This record gives sequence, C-alpha cells and structure tokens, in this order.
Amino acid sequence: MGSIRTASLFGAIAGVAAAGLALTPSLVPRPAVFQGFLAGLACILAYVFAAWLCTAAHKFLVRRRLPAWPATLRLPVWLRIAAAAALLLYAVLVGVVAVRWQNDVRTHVEMPPVDGPDFAGFFVAALLTAAATLGVRWCLHRTAAAARRASGRAGLPSGFAGPAGVLAGVLVASLAATVLVSAALWGTDRVYGARNATTPAGISEPSSTHRSAGADSAVSWDRLGMQGRAFVGGGPTAAAIGAATGKAAKEPVRVYVGAGQEDSMAARAAVAVAELKRTGGFDRSVLMVATPTGSGWLERQAVDSLEYLHGGDTAIVSMQYSYQPSWVSFLFHQDLPRESAQALYAAVAEERNSMPAAQRPDLVVYGLSLGASGMQSAFSGAQDLVDSVDGAVFSGAPNNSQPWGTLQETRDAGSPEWQPVYQAGRNVRWLSNNGDFDALAGPWVAGRVAYLQHGTDAVTWLSPRLIWEKPDWLNGTAADGGRAPDVSDSMRRVPLFTYLQVAVDMFVGEAVPASHGHNFGDVAVGAWNGVAPSGLEPAAVDRIQGIISAYPYEDSMDN
Repeated sequence: MGSIRTASLFGAIAGVAAAGLALTPSLVPRPAVFQGFLAGLACILAYVFAAWLCTAAHKFLVRRRLPAWPATLRLPVWLRIAAAAALLLYAVLVGVVAVRWQNDVRTHVEMPPVDGPDFAGFFVAALLTAAATLGVRWCLHRTAAAARRASGRAGLPSGFAGPAGVLAGVLVASLAATVLVSAALWGTDRVYGARNATTPAGISEPSSTHRSAGADSAVSWDRLGMQGRAFVGGGPTAAAIGAATGKAAKEPVRVYVGAGQEDSMAARAAVAVAELKRTGGFDRSVLMVATPTGSGWLERQAVDSLEYLHGGDTAIVSMQYSYQPSWVSFLFHQDLPRESAQALYAAVAEERNSMPAAQRPDLVVYGLSLGASGMQSAFSGAQDLVDSVDGAVFSGAPNNSQPWGTLQETRDAGSPEWQPVYQAGRNVRWLSNNGDFDALAGPWVAGRVAYLQHGTDAVTWLSPRLIWEKPDWLNGTAADGGRAPDVSDSMRRVPLFTYLQVAVDMFVGEAVPASHGHNFGDVAVGAWNGVAPSGLEPAAVDRIQGIISAYPYEDSMDN
C-alpha cells in the first residue's frame, strides 16, 4: 500500500507539471474548453505514466534484492502532506500565470482577454477529460487483470500472467484506437460528403458562357461539389468591378472541374482546358491556375482581388481533388493536391505555350495551405518556377513544401526565418502585412513570387525538428527581431511539448483575426498588386481593399 501511495504522489507531481506545460503560451490563443481538454488529458496521461514508472522501478529494485532498498516504499506522513500542499500551491500559481500568458497571446493577435465563462468552461472541460481518461485507464486495468486470471486458469506458468495482462491491455487499446480513428474518418467522410452535395446560400447555377456549368458547358453543376458551385456561382460582376475601379470591366472567366466530373486527374485537367477554350479564358490578359484546399475551397479574397485589380480581364481555373477538410488530406492524402496541381498546371501551360507569344495571357499560379504545397510541386525548383510563370502567390505554405523550404534555408544572411529575404528580393518576396514588399529597395523582376506568411501560422512552422531543435523563428524577442511581432515573448521552446503545442495550434489557426494565424485575406489585394501590378490609381486600389476587407470573416475559412 505504501508503494502505491508513493507512486500516486509521484504521478500527481508529473501530472500537475504536464498540465502546467500544456498551459504555457503558444502561437495562437485556444478556446477555453479546448485548452481545458488539453490540460486534463496531459495531466492524467502524465500521472498514469509516472505512477506506473515509479511502481515498475520499485518492483525491479526489490527483485534485485538491494540491501538498502526497502520492500515497501513509504514516505513519512508529513512529507506527503507537504508535497500535496506544494502541489496545490503550484497549481494555483500556474493557473494565475496561465491566465496572464493566455491574455498576452490574445493581445498579440488582437483578441479580447478571457473572462468568467472562459474559466468555467476550462475547468469543466479539464475535469470531464480527466475523468474520461481515468475511466479508460480503469477499463484497460480490468482487461489486464482478467487476462492474468485467465492465464492462471489455463494452467500457464505464473511468469506468463504479467506479460499476458500487458498484451491484453495493448491489444484492447490498439483496437479501441483503430475503431475510434476509423469511426472519426467515416463520420468525417459522411458529413463532408453530404456537405459536398449542397449549394451555399445565395448561390445559383450560372447561365453565363464565361462560367463552368453555364451555357454550353460540359461541366455538370451537380458534379461540381459545394465549393465548386460557390466558386462558379460567385465572384464580382463586371458592373461591380467597374464601380470599384472607375473603368469599363469584363465579366471574369471562372472554370472549375469537380472531383465527380471525371475519375482521373488527367481527365479532369483535359476538361478544364476545354472549358478555358470555350469560355475564352486563353484570350484574357491574366490566366490564374489555382489549387484549392482539401475541401475544394478557393479563398474568396484571393480570387476576387485578382479580378478586381485587372478589370475582370481574367480567367481562373481550378479543379477539386477532395471534399474532406484539409487536415484529412494533410494526414492521409498529401499526394492528392500535388497530383492535381501537376496535372492541371501541365495541361494549361501546354495549351497556353502553344499560342503565339504575343497572344499568350500572363500566367500566374496560386495556392493556399495544401493548395500552396500542391501548386509548388508542379515546378522542379525555385528557378523553374520563376522561369515558367509571370507571377505566383502562395499563402500559408506547409513546412514540408518545396521550394519554400529550400528558399527559407538559403535566405540572405541576417534575415529572420519568420520574414526572410532571398537574393535581395529580386524574384521572391515574403509578405505578412501590407507594405512588406516595399521594405526591400532593390528591383522585383518577373516572374514575381510572393509567399504570404505569418509568424503565428502553425501550418508553416510545424516540423518534426521542433521535437529536438530550437527553431530560428523563436530565437530571441520580438523587439530584437528574433520572432515575429505577433508572437508572444512568453513562448518558450520545450523539447517535444513545443512540437505538440504547434500541432494543436494548427486546428485553431483560423480562429484569430486577419493578419494572424492561417488567415491571409486582408493582404490578398496587396499581394496580387505586387506580383501582377494592375496599373490602377492608388485610390482605386484602396477601394478594392475596402471591398475585400469587408468580406465576412467566415468566408476566409476552409469549412
């Protein structure tokens, strides 16, 4: 009994310490309920592991019959009471400091401080999570005990009882995890499959010959998917564009091919090229090839900005590779956005490059998040990208995307990782806030490539190297340029925990205001006007910026 109490004490110490680490500041604030879930889970998992380790170590030392090691490990009552009091005091202090940490992070991303309901939600979520985790542990413990009893009844040697219990627990846990993951994926597929069959409010089937699924189109409206219908059925009209620019405008061309239209990527790309020919897309002054996010979504701010800036004399083409949220594709199908981007870009570029040079539209490419990773993969490297297109905008590129990674590693000496400079910005530049392009005095020559990148975007910074290595983007304070201005100086790198925290931040990276996290809609106008200059007067660009900035916040999410 004494050893069990001692193990529980060591487990409690580890659990409280783990909960404290879970509450340390990260890139973006987390909803109170979500933070409570993380703290409760970290606390119980650490408690269980530390208690088991203490018990196992004690049994090992007893079996070794060390003369100085007692058979029963019992700490004095006064020491247990003192340890419990110290733990309680530590928990209170961590709670107070955690509120300050959280509010500091929220201030950096322009969010209000936490309040009373937030505290209540945090504690309820933490307690429920802890209780559920302990319940799972109890079930596994009972399973292991039943396996040990069964081995005894079967007449197996006593030495098999322990391994049999462990094996039974592992098998049950593995089976449960498999069932839960499979159920989650099945449920996600059902939910997003049903959503893919819907049409967003306010969107109707187009009749224009300039749109896929419109007059004489080979693309079926029913096979476009929800995001495809939103794209071809939305966007600014020629009249709206003319009102913003003060000049005559054209009706923009929008081509989209849903995943249900054809079975193969190549076949969808062929349909997309045929649609560009039918709609007159190759006759426009600017042609954008865009790779969507996992659900097939194209950010309204990004695509609409190009159409406004160039008076509707544009054609945008894209195709769907999935209807599930980006995290599913990121975890299980990273090849899909790459295969889709490569097939579409190759087909469009081949047709465009077959035209007389004087008649070709300017070719630009775009991708957000997984779309940025996919579209970049259509090129063998940075030089191929620069030589092949007239402009490119990549927003929130994942950490494993190329050539983003190589450009980051080979950036000019002295430039920080969170806002690098490459070859003095001759072809490639980074933007977090409007005006960043102009911070470099040298020329920006075609083809211009822009990476939209925030210091608080976990999608960009999540890398396995965080487990064992301190990243350059946390190398100092914001005042001395060691980290981005919107990253709290309170954030510290802790081996493994920082990696886990940034991984969690990926799921809430869009729940912060514009200019932070995984949100880039507010800089879309500046990005495209830098990459593919419109020639508009500053007043007209400001009007377009005002229009784009007024878009509802929900429209900037991959939902």
